[in-house]
Formats: sequence, C-alpha cells, structure tokens
Amino acid sequence: MFNFIALEAEEAAEQTSNLVKEAANVDFSKLTDHALDYALEAGRSVLIAILIYVVGRMVIKMINKLVAKVLERRKVDATIQGFAKSLVSVLLTTLLIVAVINALGVDTTSFAALLASVGLAAGMALSGNLQNLAGGIMLLLFRPFRVGDFIEAQGEMGVVKEIQILHTIILTVDNREVILPNGALSSGNMTNYSKEPLRRVDLTIGIEYGQDVENARRVLNKIFAADERILNDPAPFVGLVSLEASSVDLTVRVWVKGENYWDVYFSLNETIYNTFNKEGISFPFPQIKVHQA
Repeated sequence: MFNFIALEAEEAAEQTSNLVKEAANVDFSKLTDHALDYALEAGRSVLIAILIYVVGRMVIKMINKLVAKVLERRKVDATIQGFAKSLVSVLLTTLLIVAVINALGVDTTSFAALLASVGLAAGMALSGNLQNLAGGIMLLLFRPFRVGDFIEAQGEMGVVKEIQILHTIILTVDNREVILPNGALSSGNMTNYSKEPLRRVDLTIGIEYGQDVENARRVLNKIFAADERILNDPAPFVGLVSLEASSVDLTVRVWVKGENYWDVYFSLNETIYNTFNKEGISFPFPQIKVHQA
C-alpha cells in the first residue's frame, strides 16, 4: 500500500517537473510579438471601419440630396418624394452597416443569417407595423389620395399633410393633426372630396302648406342665377321631395367647384332665408290643430 502511494507521488512530481521545463522553454518574446501583431491588425481593422463609416455617411448625405434634387426637377408628386427619400436612406444605411461589420472582420454570411432570424422575430412582434408598411406601399401604387387632398377616413376629416411609410398625417378643419395608420387607410372605407373638380350642394327647404311651389322655385332659381359660384352646367335643380306633417319640403341641388363647396353651402342657406322673408314665402314650424267636440 505504501509502495503504491510512493509510486503515485513520484509520477506526479515528474509531471510537475516536465511542466516547469516546458514553461521555461517558452519564448515570451514570440508571444509578445504575436500579441502586438494581433493588436495592430485589430487596430487597423477598427480604423478602416471608422473611415468607411465616416466616408459612407458623407456619401449617403450626398446621394440623398441628389435624389431630392432629381425628384424636384422631375416634379414628382410630393407623396412619392417623401417615401422615396426615406426608402433610399434606409437602404443605403443598411449597406453601410454591412460594410462596416465586414471591415471589422465579422463573417457577413453569419451576420446575414443572424439578421434574418432577428428580422423574423421582429416581424412576428411588429406584424401591425408590417401591415402599415404594406398599406403605405399600396397607397403609393394606387394613389387614392395625394398630399393636399381633403379626405374622410377612420372617423376623421381633413387635408392630407404628409404620407409616411407607416402612417398618414391629416390636418382637420379645426387645426388638429391626426395620424392614421396606412394599413387601415388602404383596406377601410375612405372618401376623397378632392378627387373630382365639382361637388354638389344639397339642401332641403321647407315651406308652409298653401304656399305656391312654383313661386318658391322661381325665387330659388333667381338666387342661383345671382351667385357666380353656382354653375349652370350641370343645371341647378329644385323639386318637391316630400309632404311632411307641418311642411312641404323642397330639395335643392346645385353644382359648384370643390373649393367653393362650404362657402356656397352656408351662404346659400342664409340667402334663401332672407329672400324668402322678403318675398313673403313662409317657413313652417310644428303645429297641432285641436278640434273641440
């Protein structure tokens, strides 16, 4: 038993002695040289990466300015200009990041695989934003509205201020800035009041029973003729639309240019009220006749 323990101790001492000899034979000057070469190589890669980034940012700014000038010279629609400039900037920045990573010595193939995995995970988490991105592309392709159009969508009404990649910004008539997601805009109901150059103003005018309908029509046509904003083609229309409990209702339809719609709508109501009073045409009010037995 004691002989076995002594043998094991002797072998351990021999192995320790060999390790000490090997450590003594190591040339530390070579290790230092290798470490210095590695540091210099890494520093050179970092400097090249920094240089690529700085020059790349300058080039991207120049290209963005060039793209903006080309779009303006060709008088491309403002809707497409904003989308195109942001898209070019994102693509160039992505290429710059890949070039910097490659200069640092990172395998771009592995990086691309990692980026694809991250992109898949992000896509699942941001499915709503991807839907908005697709909606923005659809809006640019089919162009149901442009910047400056007056639209009604998602319960909001206003002038289109800007169409971005994910959202559309509209300015309401009471000066509120509303951001609408492009996904909902491209798939939901939307009314574009600026699409056609002409709009029709519809009014319902009630007169008392016993009043002359032809006389009321004559007065209305006289009002239309005096207003230069009301078009003769298509011609104005006045018709008896219904016989209500306390009134004879006339429907009024006149055509105007789109930009004059609201001015004509409000002023026509006021003019009809004042003119009917002067002409002795009475407006109705709710009445109940009581017959005593």
